[in-house]
Amino acid sequence: MLEQPPASPVDASAPETDATREGRFHTYVTDRIPWYVRFIWLLFWIFAVAYVIRYLFPALQVEISNPP
Repeated sequence: MLEQPPASPVDASAPETDATREGRFHTYVTDRIPWYVRFIWLLFWIFAVAYVIRYLFPALQVEISNPP
């Protein structure tokens, strides 16, 4: 028959808690994203699309037609 290992000092000092009591302070209430953060993301995606069109597509055409 298997014996239980002795409890560690950490386990002995921790009170017994259930999941509900342990997680009661871990709730998250969502907030709306501010308009300026949305604006920054919009600028990022506009830049990303422009970058791909300006640099990636021409480079892909060269690499596909004339591989190294």
